[in-house]
Amino acid sequence: MIKQLKVKLISDKHLHELVRGSSIAFVYRIVGLVLGYVFTLIIARGFGAETMGIYSLSLTVLGIAALVGKLGLDTALLKFVAELSAQKRNNDIRKLYNKVLQISIPFSIIIAIALYFTSPMLAEFVFHKKYLSDYFQIVSFGVVPIILMTINGEAIRGLKNIKVYMFLTSIALVLIATVFLIIFYFYSQDSSVPLIAQIISIFIVSILSFIFWYQLHGKGTKNDLSSEDINYKNIISVSLPMLITASMGAIMGVTDMLMLGIYATATDVGVYSVALKISMIASLALVAITTIAAPKFAEFWGRNDMDGLSKIAQQSTKLIFWTSFPVLIILLLFPSFILGVFGDQFIIGSVALMILAFGQFINAISGSVGYILNMTGSQKILQYTAMISAIINIILNYFLIPEYGLTGAAIATVISTACWNILCVIYIYKKMNILVIYIPKIRKKNVD
Repeated sequence: MIKQLKVKLISDKHLHELVRGSSIAFVYRIVGLVLGYVFTLIIARGFGAETMGIYSLSLTVLGIAALVGKLGLDTALLKFVAELSAQKRNNDIRKLYNKVLQISIPFSIIIAIALYFTSPMLAEFVFHKKYLSDYFQIVSFGVVPIILMTINGEAIRGLKNIKVYMFLTSIALVLIATVFLIIFYFYSQDSSVPLIAQIISIFIVSILSFIFWYQLHGKGTKNDLSSEDINYKNIISVSLPMLITASMGAIMGVTDMLMLGIYATATDVGVYSVALKISMIASLALVAITTIAAPKFAEFWGRNDMDGLSKIAQQSTKLIFWTSFPVLIILLLFPSFILGVFGDQFIIGSVALMILAFGQFINAISGSVGYILNMTGSQKILQYTAMISAIINIILNYFLIPEYGLTGAAIATVISTACWNILCVIYIYKKMNILVIYIPKIRKKNVD
């Protein structure tokens, strides 16, 4: 079996690139994940579940503000850069990048200012917790740098420089935050300390992302191929559907947290956020493999190679399945033990962890459906699918959280996630004749 795999890797350069890039991303992601759990463990053990809840709610607000501020430009940039890079149109990449910055910088500044001044109203009228206002104002300072960091990261990813991309997004961001958290902890155990450490880290990584981008692609060359001018209309026409899709995805990702913040306590939010972080281990392979698969999808689409696109999509899903399945089993068998590491008060989230882990596994076996649609000009279809799933998520959370608390939030998340993936899988199969979902075949042994 190992020999067969080696032969396949030698004969199929795209599979070799997928496995190699995914392996690099996986290792970096593992390191980042470990650092992330160290960071979470320090907050949980050193500051308590309530501070963990405040931190999670504040970062959720930051995430929403950054999402709006990006206007979908990060995902659009990934698509365009991957296509232009495959066509060796390096000067066009530089023009595209500059225009994206011209749109994103002023808009992100407006969003940051708006968040700062509306924080008191947001804390009082949405969350009914006035004390959250100060924390929301702290994270408003991170809006601009996190948007720029994300845009630079996706541009680097479009060039398929996975090492730099994963270093910035998976390791540097968490490592720097953890270092500052440990340093600050010896001087103060105030609940704002984790947020301050995180914002400082975002600023530093944002600066690093500019340095890496200009080292990799700061200048074009005289021999670069170039064609039509990159205009704002084309950029926005692609990015806006991606913004709506990302917004719906974010709504699905934060509705449970926000509604727990409204209907429950900060402690409940803290417990749920830890369970959610742990459950995401099941989708670790999905994130790692999609890191390299996404620009490959755009590359094949740009060359109109549907056979290559189909093959790489199926190969990536198969890899995701077999690397995710063992993790799911562990999370289902030992949820209380795993949560107990963060403190006894977190064990109440055991059932929620099991449900969330299963939801992440549904993501894994469905493959990179979102990126396939985004990278192949079907961003509007993904937009509608995301809207349907987000509405289902909101309705389920509204009815289930008041009745079942953490478990209700987990159930709502899994059902809406399954809806999203099933709809995307069906569309890709019907329109592109690509069966993305992977179900292993059970071989029957011959009995003499």
